[in-house]
Amino acid sequence: MIDGYCDPRFSPVRDAFADNFAARGERGAAVCVTAGGVTVADLWGGYADTAGRHPWRPDTLVNMFSVGKGLTALVVARLAGEGLLDVEAPVTRYWPEFGAAGKESVTVAHVLSHQAGLPAIRRRLPAAAMLDHPYMAAALAAEQPWWEPGTAHGYHTNTFGFLVGELVRRAAGATVGTLLREHIAGPLGADVHIGLDASCDERVAEFAWPGPPPAETEPEGLTTDQLMEYNGYFNPGGLSGAGVVNSRAWRAAELPSTNGHGTARGLARVYTALAADGALGGVRVVDAGALADAVTERVYGPDLILHRPSRFGLGFQLTQPERPLGPGGGAFGHFGAGGSLGLCDPHAGVGFGYVMNEMGPRWQNPRNRALIDAVYACL
Repeated sequence: MIDGYCDPRFSPVRDAFADNFAARGERGAAVCVTAGGVTVADLWGGYADTAGRHPWRPDTLVNMFSVGKGLTALVVARLAGEGLLDVEAPVTRYWPEFGAAGKESVTVAHVLSHQAGLPAIRRRLPAAAMLDHPYMAAALAAEQPWWEPGTAHGYHTNTFGFLVGELVRRAAGATVGTLLREHIAGPLGADVHIGLDASCDERVAEFAWPGPPPAETEPEGLTTDQLMEYNGYFNPGGLSGAGVVNSRAWRAAELPSTNGHGTARGLARVYTALAADGALGGVRVVDAGALADAVTERVYGPDLILHRPSRFGLGFQLTQPERPLGPGGGAFGHFGAGGSLGLCDPHAGVGFGYVMNEMGPRWQNPRNRALIDAVYACL
């Protein structure tokens, strides 16, 4: 069932990974761990399809959902380090149309730290609108904030990618996916993507989305806060991937919040570089100072969308007592829906990537928790 390599010192990681299949409902998955820049576990198992006919392979790609936000945050940090994007500047410096509906003072940092007040769009959007980036960016530019920007934070579950994606495009003249490929994933040899070429389709695992896709109409009788939350996930109905996650159109689009694809090895490769201040094997993917700024706490506390505490830097999720990424205080990365996770701990010298295709709990996921605990038990 479990294939791959594991240093004997890290055998608890292999045991935890096997237990995910035996006791925690794993279908298909991979995990890769580095310590001090050296791979100590590179494991995979289960099936890449819901019918159980195609075994997971070391190069199996899968939709990682919000893990892509961490990759997007890295692209932004790289641009900041190059002087192409000032995170303290108003968004309108780069995207003048964004200043409509009282958003003139919203900064790039507000957007990156989920303080912009734009987790959703009020008016009902046409089906598949999320696949049209210019349409989504224009809708968000016209949107009135749901709260006064900078006074609170709420997870911009899906709008984060359109907001940051348009900022990146305006500032750098290229998309997040292109910059990730040309300046980070390519030079590192990391198999991670935002916008997936059709040539990769035969390697992509089928994601087992639970239940039918939501209707293209919103429920009746919602309060303003309930509408904000519902639309943040399901306006349009396929915004979070429901009903479309396994389609070619979804894979091809660039939705930096939601449709990043990768392997566990690819994620671990990126985060191994970040654990070493942004450089690996002679390749520097981000300025060390810009990275340090990106992982400095910007918000921590009650989240208006998640209804629990969350902690963010400039796009990266930071470790917190309620959801630790390790026993120390310096770990950062990003979780994805269902349990996928990319992280690093610079103090412990750890890089970590975990991907899977069976939706699990979004909060306190027992599969990634078991793997994280096993890694640190071995250090």
